[in-house]
Formats: sequence, structure tokens, C-alpha cells
Amino acid sequence: MLVYAHGIGGAKDLPVPPEYAIACASAALAVSFIVLALAWRTPRYDAATQGRPLPARLDAVVGSAGFAATVRGIGLAFAAYVTWAAVAGPDLLINPVFGVAYVWLWVGLVPASLLVGPFYRAVNPVRTLHLGLSRALGQHPDQGLVALPRWVGYWPAALGLLAFVWMELVLPHGTYLTPLRAWFAGYVAIGLVGAAVFGARWFAAFDPFEVYSTLVGHLSVFGRRTGPYPDDQHQPQGDGRLVVRSPLANLDGVPVRPGLVAVVAVLFGSTAFDSFKDSNTWLAFVQGAGWNSEVLNTAALLGFCLAVGVTFTAATMATRVSDGLPRWTLPDRFAHAVVPIIVGYITAHYLSYFVEVGQQTLVLLSDPMGTGANLLGTGNLTVSYWLSTHPTELAVIKVLAVVTGHVLGVIASHDRAIRLLPRPDQLTGQLPLLMVMVVYTATGLYLLFGA
Repeated sequence: MLVYAHGIGGAKDLPVPPEYAIACASAALAVSFIVLALAWRTPRYDAATQGRPLPARLDAVVGSAGFAATVRGIGLAFAAYVTWAAVAGPDLLINPVFGVAYVWLWVGLVPASLLVGPFYRAVNPVRTLHLGLSRALGQHPDQGLVALPRWVGYWPAALGLLAFVWMELVLPHGTYLTPLRAWFAGYVAIGLVGAAVFGARWFAAFDPFEVYSTLVGHLSVFGRRTGPYPDDQHQPQGDGRLVVRSPLANLDGVPVRPGLVAVVAVLFGSTAFDSFKDSNTWLAFVQGAGWNSEVLNTAALLGFCLAVGVTFTAATMATRVSDGLPRWTLPDRFAHAVVPIIVGYITAHYLSYFVEVGQQTLVLLSDPMGTGANLLGTGNLTVSYWLSTHPTELAVIKVLAVVTGHVLGVIASHDRAIRLLPRPDQLTGQLPLLMVMVVYTATGLYLLFGA
């Protein structure tokens, strides 16, 4: 039987009391900052110049039109198969479309992007449809009716991400086909219409899954030499070579655009809300409030996302700035430091859900119509529940994932602060952000194990 419940396990999984884990994690951040302050006085990461080039032949193959067409074809074929299940399959949890959307797509983007980089851009079926339509009409895919304004940034993607997590976490009927069909129909329509107006660049601003994958993909060891300011020709842009390098060097290349803080706030805030909404405290409040649970959960989801965005913005702006550097740009310039925190927390929260329900989805994919077929040969696979039967190991992985993500976030923010802030403020200017990160760590671990 397929059970769509996020985060298997709770406080009982933890081999030590939650308060000890929280104290140790917070201490790890503080110690990390002290070590960085003493030993890390100059910027070490530059995405535009660093990295060991991979063989030129491999770079040529990966960048070739044939390779791109093959990957796009695979993505489009898989999307067509899942669409068939969504349109003609049974409106039951045995329909694999739910697992594909909520497990493989939403959670699976993280390990896939960590492994090979921002892969969703390459397989994005809506991009492929737009490319095909553009060629059929004899137009270049980058050509639109008007130029996309720079101020748009990632704001459309932030709204798209919020809409998806609302459907997944708040909408009472999120595991029925009708809302899922409607959401993805709107996603495809907005993607194609926006691309017709603004050109293919629209996808990098609007597509929630592509933006999500691109952010996480900057923690891969594979990347291209490109700078973090692609819209500023006065900044180093890099030579675009395919390289292998430190994930933190790759992280330095996250494109800085308006709305980046909103994107990371939705990703982090929604995951925290997912932990919180099933807590006894919140369930008791919702049941006793006499209000519509959908309204209360919507307000709580927005509250978590706003709390992350507001605290991060306030912390990054609570410092003096160098001449010529507008203070209001600091939050987006430091937002890349939240990406490893997001990855760590999503790993901790969704690991068992992804591994176990993901296997169930693979089994169900062979029988999209619920007729007992075995079209892909995966219908007889056995699902392993090893993580659920080893709660201590699962709890240790959760804590390590959260702590590692936050330590990497501290390192990334420290390196960026040394590059951007005036020398007298390079350390003191980071203290507000460090305190906010400690709060994020403590809150995240409490929600995972103590809520």
C-alpha cells in the first residue's frame, strides 16, 4: 500500500535527547565561525576562474546538439508517459503520477542535481515543447516579443514554488488527480505563453523546478566557469568551460538576481512548515480553533516562508557596506549561502520518504492504468524499508545532514562577506547572519525531533 506521508520517524529516532543535538549543532556553527575568522582572511572561491577542466572531448560531447537532443527526448518521452497516467489512469494512490510529482520530481531534484548539476534545464519538457514550436514557426527560441525586465529576476519561480508546496502541503485534495492536473496544466500554459512573449530566458525566471534544480546543482562537483553576476557585464563572466571543483566554488556561481531570497525562503520555510504541521501542538490548535484548517495552514505556510525571508534580509543588511554597493542588494548576494542549509534540511526531512516511497513509485510506473500490467519490468521489484527499520542510523544521518548544511552555509557567507564588506566590518558584519543561522539550526532540529 502506498502511503504519502513526509518524514518517517520523530523524536523516538534520536539516540540522544533533542536538546543535546540542538546544543551541539549550534556550538558547531559557532566554532566554525571562530575558525574561519582566525584562518580565512581572503576570498577563496571564484566560480568564474576556478576548477580543473574536464577533457575537451567530454566537454564537446556534453555541449553538443546531439547530446542535448537525446536528453530532451528522454525528458519529453517520460513526461508523455506520466501525462498518460495522469489523464487516463485511476484517481487512486496506486497511480504513479503522485509519486512522480511529489517524490521523484520535488524531492528527487535534490540528489539528481547534486550528482550531475542543474539537470532539469536539460530535460525540461516545457522547454522542449517551446523549442519545437519555435523551430516549426521558423523563430529562434531566445526571440520573444519583448525583453524580460531585469527586475523580474526569480520572482515568478518563487510564486510557482509557493503554489506547488501549497498544493502538496495545504490543499486537502492534493492527492487527487483533478488539482494535480490543473496545477501542471497551468504550469505548462504559463511556461509556453511566457516563453512566447519573453523568449526562452523566461524559463530561467519562471520555472520553479528548473530554478530549484539550478540552485541545488551549484553544490555539485561539476559545473561551468561562470560568475555569479551574469547580468552585469562589468563583472567576470568566466570562459564557460566544463570543470570539476569544490562544491563551494561551484556555489559561488549561483546567479544573483532579484527574488533569490524569496526562492530560498519558500524552499526552506515550506520544508520547516511540513515538519511543524503534523506536530501535536499545531494539530491541537487547528482542531480547537474553530477555523477552516485550510486557511490556518495557508497562513502558517506563509508565516514560515516570510519568517525566513524577513530574518535573512534583516541579518544581511545589518552591516556597513562598501562605497558603490547598494545595501538593498546584500540579501540576494548572500542568499546562495542558504542553499546548503536547504539541501541539508530537505535531506533530513525527506530521506526515508524519498527512498521508500520512491521505490514504490518505480514499481507502480509499470502499471499506470492499474490493470496489473508490467510495462517497464519493474512491477515485481521488492521495496526496501531499511531506513525505517534502523531509526538510530536514520536519526544520525538527519543530524549530520542539518549540521553539514549549516556549516557549509557559514563558510559560503563568510567567503562572500570578505569579498563584499569593508575590511573593518568583514567579521562583525557577519554576526547577525550567524545568529540567524544558529536559530535556523536549532529550529530545524527541534521541528525534526522535538515538535
